Parts: sequence; C-alpha cells; structure tokens
Amino acid sequence: MTTQTEFHGALLDAQQPVPAGLSDGKGRPAGRRYSVYRNNVAVSLGEALGTGFPAISKLIGPENFKNLAGIFLRQSPPASPLMMHYGAGFPEFLERFEPLKHLGYLGDVARIELALRRSYHAADAPAANASILQSLDEEGLMACRMALAPAVQILRSPWPATSIWAFNMVPGSPKPQARAEDTLITRPEFDPMPHALPAGGAAFCQSLAKGETFGAALTAAQSETPEFDLGATLNLALSQGAISEILT
Repeated sequence: MTTQTEFHGALLDAQQPVPAGLSDGKGRPAGRRYSVYRNNVAVSLGEALGTGFPAISKLIGPENFKNLAGIFLRQSPPASPLMMHYGAGFPEFLERFEPLKHLGYLGDVARIELALRRSYHAADAPAANASILQSLDEEGLMACRMALAPAVQILRSPWPATSIWAFNMVPGSPKPQARAEDTLITRPEFDPMPHALPAGGAAFCQSLAKGETFGAALTAAQSETPEFDLGATLNLALSQGAISEILT
C-alpha cells in the first residue's frame, strides 16, 4: 500500500518509480496515468512560477527559466494549496544556485516580485488626508504618527533591483545604474507598483511602519543618510497612497 509521503515524493521526481499499489478505476496498475498526472503537476507548478516571476524569466530567458523551475519545484513542493504563496523560497534558491551566482541581483528582483504579489492581495485602505500636515506646527509634526497601508512593502537591496525590474517590465524605463536601491511598493488603486526610494527613505518608512513618531523616523533616516530628502520621500508616500492615516 502506497503512503501519502511516497505518493508525493515520487510525484515531483520523475527519476523515482511509480509507487507500488496504485491502480486505475478498473483495478489495473496506474503507471501511465500516474506519469501523466506527475507531468501535469510539474507543468502547472512551473507555469505558476513563470506567472509569479516574469522579470526573472526575462532576465535569464524563458527556456533557462523553465529548466530552473523544474529544479526548484522538485526541491520545494508547495506548502499551501493557494498558488499565490508558491515560490516564497525562490529568491534564496536563486542566490544559492551556483550557475547564477554571477547574477547576484536576481534574488532581490525576485523578492520584489513576491512583494508585488503580497501587495496585490493585501487589504484595501483609504489614503490619508495630506492636508492634516498643513495644520500642524513643527512640534505637532514631529510628534505625529503615520500608519502605512496594508499593501505597502519595503525592501532593501545593495543592487539597483527596482530599476532592473522596471527596465525589464516597464517599456521606456532607463537603463539601471550601478548603485544600491531600496524599494517602496504601493497600491494606490488596483495594481501594485515598485518605486525606488531616495537614500534614507527605507529607514524613514520602516520607522513609521513600526509605529514610531515622525520625528523618530526622520532621525533614523538622517542618521543613515545625512542628506536625506524628506520632501521627495514624503511626496512619494502620500501621492501613492502609502500612508493610510495621520495620527496627531
């Protein structure tokens, strides 16, 4: 009798024999049917990865991605029946995969694609009324707190990951420059979009996300980047609906 572990183990490894004891609806050995099912599962998981990581597919080429997906899916079967979660370990897999070590940015580009998925499925939240800030004096501004929308994602990278993603996915985007980039993902309407943050912007937004005051977030950003551009960061966050509430 075949156990569930044996069934699943052989399902994602074509080198393993068909588990013993399987039969079709007429009591005959289910070897061919199992092989067809095994192939369909592998194809479906590969397609799910391709859908979830289109920029990675472009960067390494569709055929290379197909082969890579075949290796990954056999090492990392789905942990959830919801395919929206499949591929959570793909960035780390890319970073460990020896033939791609020379493309060190792939892991962070994949993290952006995962974060876009999380942002897409996050709860809705109205954008904050930015005019509230105009009514605050300096003391009130430094003491206020800003809640980030559930769809907001913040990523940090030593690579120009945001620009690499855009160059491959958004027509007309400029060629990436060799520099570190942090990413703010927002979803002002239906489709999430990554934005490159000014230097220090990630520290500022992460502090707000922790519930720290505006003043504390500003200090964190300026400690990391003395020339931190508060205006550009705040304008980006407010215009893209990243801030859902201003608490005075």
